[in-house]
Amino acid sequence: MQDVFIVGAAECDLGVTTKSILELQSQAVTRALADAGLTTQDVDGIATNGISRFSATQLADYLGIVPSFTDSSFAGGSSFEIYVARAVEALRSGQCSTVVISFASNQRSAKSRSLGGVVEHHTPEAQFETPYGPLFPLSYYAMAAQRYLHEVPHGRAALSEVAISAREWALLNPVAFRYGTKSLTPADIEGADLISSPLTTADCCLVTDGGGAIVLTTKLVDKKRGVKIIGYGEATTNTSMTSVDDLMVTGAVESGKRAFAMAGITPQDIDVVEVYDSFTITVLLTLEALGFAPRGGAADLLLSGKTRPGGSFPLNTSGGGLSYCHPGQYGILLLVEAVRQLRGECGERQVPHARHALAHGTGGIISTHATVILEKVS
Repeated sequence: MQDVFIVGAAECDLGVTTKSILELQSQAVTRALADAGLTTQDVDGIATNGISRFSATQLADYLGIVPSFTDSSFAGGSSFEIYVARAVEALRSGQCSTVVISFASNQRSAKSRSLGGVVEHHTPEAQFETPYGPLFPLSYYAMAAQRYLHEVPHGRAALSEVAISAREWALLNPVAFRYGTKSLTPADIEGADLISSPLTTADCCLVTDGGGAIVLTTKLVDKKRGVKIIGYGEATTNTSMTSVDDLMVTGAVESGKRAFAMAGITPQDIDVVEVYDSFTITVLLTLEALGFAPRGGAADLLLSGKTRPGGSFPLNTSGGGLSYCHPGQYGILLLVEAVRQLRGECGERQVPHARHALAHGTGGIISTHATVILEKVS
């Protein structure tokens, strides 16, 4: 099969921008294209969501592009890893030649967390859940966290370490929202306001403006800047928690298996791990599902200190959604950071000799899961 490469990656403005979504999207796309040495005239494929019900159409019109391939499927935070798979197939089939995958949100400036039509109260199972007043999606992740703490004696300390590790990476990232603040301690996380037991405000991702874009093509001009897509997989599991048999097992088990099988490598071959950290529990469950640790074992991995800067298991090296940026859907920024790490562009937070990177998105209430494995070309 024809190889597909990511040849450009960029962020738009982050934090509090006061810009519109289309302005931020345009920034992300044009910066990623400039990074690739391309322009909008080279683009004939667009994958995006979060602008409107017709996100890809609206972005294409705004940028003056008439694409032959579009995708604006909404699967929450995993959408952008899912788009990678769709874009690869479209490129290999000849449907298009250059695809931009992008996302941006101005949710902090707009003081709104609306994500383009998310509805949690009009599904059949809502009649069993709504009377209890769950916070969407927080309370559902809190249920999983409560189960984790029941099974893993040092689970609370491990949840805290997820946030602590993320902050240490963010302190090395000049564009991180929490850059220049301070390191965290377990007391900072566990003593923060309780939102949905056992999760506190410090267990929850940021609310920021921001976003990013990546450029995919089969044409590799500069081997030093190209990153090859070698594996991907996805799995969709539950609409709600009423249909989940085991809160400790997520669909990342299946998406990870599929991605690693396609890539022909194992979790031990991954040098940089970028996983969705909407909440601290998301990270622990995902690492176990992807095979980086056995059931309950991610707690030991985190508490070993290996995930912090300088450790042997670099995790969420930008600072993640917990300390770097979280514009409502974080999946695109997982890919941007993975690409930059493999290209050696991350300055103080650069992981030495990184050859393989994994990006994994999680959407909904641990509902949609997509894994992408990347390889350095040169």
